[in-house]
Amino acid sequence: MAALPADFRWGSATAAYQVEGAAREDGRGQSIWDTFSHTPGRTFNGDTGDVAADHYHRYPEDVRLMADFGLNAYRFSISWPRILPQGRGTVNQAGLDHYDRVVDTLLEHGIEPMVTLFHWDLPQALEDEGGWFNRDTAHHFADYAQVVLERLADRVPLWLTHNEPWTVIGQGYSRGLHAPGYRDYHKAGTAIHHMLLGHGEAVQRFRALAPGSAQVGITLSMAVVRPWSDAPADVAAARLLDGEQNRVYLDPLLRGSYPQDLDQLFPTLSDPAVVREADLEVIGTGIDFLGVNYYLNHIVKADPAVPVLGARLIDPPGPMMSAGIAAKPAGLYDCLTRVHREYRELPMYVTEVGASVHDYVDPDGRVKDQPRIDYLRTCVESIARAVGEGADVRGLYVWSLLDNLEWDLGYSIRFGLFYVDYRTQERVPKDSAYWYRQVIAEHTAGEGPR
Repeated sequence: MAALPADFRWGSATAAYQVEGAAREDGRGQSIWDTFSHTPGRTFNGDTGDVAADHYHRYPEDVRLMADFGLNAYRFSISWPRILPQGRGTVNQAGLDHYDRVVDTLLEHGIEPMVTLFHWDLPQALEDEGGWFNRDTAHHFADYAQVVLERLADRVPLWLTHNEPWTVIGQGYSRGLHAPGYRDYHKAGTAIHHMLLGHGEAVQRFRALAPGSAQVGITLSMAVVRPWSDAPADVAAARLLDGEQNRVYLDPLLRGSYPQDLDQLFPTLSDPAVVREADLEVIGTGIDFLGVNYYLNHIVKADPAVPVLGARLIDPPGPMMSAGIAAKPAGLYDCLTRVHREYRELPMYVTEVGASVHDYVDPDGRVKDQPRIDYLRTCVESIARAVGEGADVRGLYVWSLLDNLEWDLGYSIRFGLFYVDYRTQERVPKDSAYWYRQVIAEHTAGEGPR
């Protein structure tokens, strides 16, 4: 097994709406996830992020836990409506002050911050004006990015514009499972373009504002997609799904163009009224690194009865490790080497990988989550294998630091390294947290991953 770099980041990740709580405190505005989660029938058991893991108040304790368990990096997101309650205009200084304290606390404990600017919590005020269907939202996002950069870029070395555009679009605009709850593939292409345009404009602001040592990228949720058989219909169906989940983002970001074979899904990407002159140049503004999240592994069988995609997804054999999603550790290797092989040599960070397990605290006070340990071990091995074949992978951020609100699935599943008792907000280290601490210690001692 190849050794990982000596300066490899060993971290974990969270997202603001999933962990912070304090939904109505210190001037925070409403997000689309506040609206969505408070709409009956949208989330499991009506769960919301009103309190979540109370990370807004408990971050000093959580940072100490990270330090105690050897983590040297932490990826978290800024809540857009906490900074700009209306999505634009008046800045909420209390919101900026909060993240200022979070960054300083991390640095005091020797933990490198990686900041995500948009992890799905679009201000409701902008959604009321059309959200990502509205081109102006891209410009408002760049303005928001500038506000945050001006305050924090002197101390935060790694930045991400968007987290998982595919999930925002695929689940929120095409399938209606996430906020804002649309079900319209054809219009979803417009939202894709405006999200990517906002990314490009934010990168340009970054280049003008951030110190030269700071770096910026974007995180994509990459999927491994394979056909059920060699039959032409199955191969075509798999390529279409790969286009929806991977190529429609990778191509404009890294090649400067949209794939030409996706008109049946996203016709507006061929509309000059949507994709205007020079837009793709902005979207293709050079990034310093790519974040890769991995949860999805699909086997695709053509089925004309299925609307739009014309295909069914068939779960591959083996255990379901991610909330009923068939993620396979070897798929992480496939995603990392695909970027390296098909697009360009680009630094990468595994910004999320994780497993949901039926966690509970035993009478002896332990959370015995061996399946998560087994899964994460093979993920580390997959990263090392990709590095051995030339991929430039610089860090791992396990999803997630804490059990949290898993979006539409509410609190029904747990991904954290630390168990959260939502009644008391007590944190209990799971066996996986102890395992991760040992892996980090062995690696930093020069023994390599195990």
